[in-house]
Amino acid sequence: MASLHAAPKVAAQPRIVPAGIRPDLFKRATAALDRHSMHVDTHDRIAVADFSLPSSQPRFFLVNMGTGEVEPLLVAHGIGSDPGHTGVLQRFSNQINSEATCEGAFLTADYYVGKHGDSQRLIGLDPTNNNAMARAIVVHSAWYANPDMVSKHGKLGRSQGCFAVGERQLAKVFERLGPGRLIYAAKA
Repeated sequence: MASLHAAPKVAAQPRIVPAGIRPDLFKRATAALDRHSMHVDTHDRIAVADFSLPSSQPRFFLVNMGTGEVEPLLVAHGIGSDPGHTGVLQRFSNQINSEATCEGAFLTADYYVGKHGDSQRLIGLDPTNNNAMARAIVVHSAWYANPDMVSKHGKLGRSQGCFAVGERQLAKVFERLGPGRLIYAAKA
């Protein structure tokens, strides 16, 4: 965590909106980075999850804030966000036991080994996701988030609200984000 006496950090924004990310969503993500700058130690990279896209499309964008380079990945959403399993997120929820994805700014925290193997805890920074720790909303890999799910079923499986990425993508996500960085999730 940043010192209470440190000056707020301002996101080093690329000159143009990174390719593949909706400009309005990227603007909200960088505004969240600025708003939560006292809690977010490192501003060189962020992740933006665009849940307006179906799970069959890459919608978890790893962004290098200095160069504007983007790495798009597949990411699952929660069962409670898509009860009919349409592949499209229908709603967000911050409620405990909702099994839904929640929206807003998250701070990446420590790593641990849990029921899904290597995982990373997330701290919700907004009222829309401040139950993330209590709900165990984390980043982890899952077989149901692998690209072959899209070719076989036209969509990914669903998590219990976590940011589940493909099994071969988790190391890349951990390497790019690490502790102390921002993930911003939204739909509209």
